[in-house]
Amino acid sequence: QVQLVESGGGLVQAGVSLTLSCVASGRTFDNRFMGWFRQAPGKEREFVAAINWSRGTTYYTDSVKGRFTISKDRGENTVHLQMNNLSPEDTAVYYCAGGAPAYLGPHSAARYDYWGQGTQVTVSS
Repeated sequence: QVQLVESGGGLVQAGVSLTLSCVASGRTFDNRFMGWFRQAPGKEREFVAAINWSRGTTYYTDSVKGRFTISKDRGENTVHLQMNNLSPEDTAVYYCAGGAPAYLGPHSAARYDYWGQGTQVTVSS
């Protein structure tokens, strides 16, 4: 059974940093993406960042470029999302996702087979 378990969310003030982690168990994601999506109240789930598990290539949505960094720990089967200079617009439930085939690209939620339960990130102004 494949499981993705997120941790690291919380309530923070604008401008600070937070790191989310996602531990995968039950399989590895060679030649596939692991990524982060987020969903704010009343909005659709949106792509945030992804990493090609084999190549290490990273992708970001424009609004987080330069502030967020996705990384992987192959030995721990874990992906991290380092979030710097957080703003209230980053408030959302953040979901870890895994399994999007590398040849299809990382941006579409429909291409991911596995999802975590989500972790709340709230940024106050």
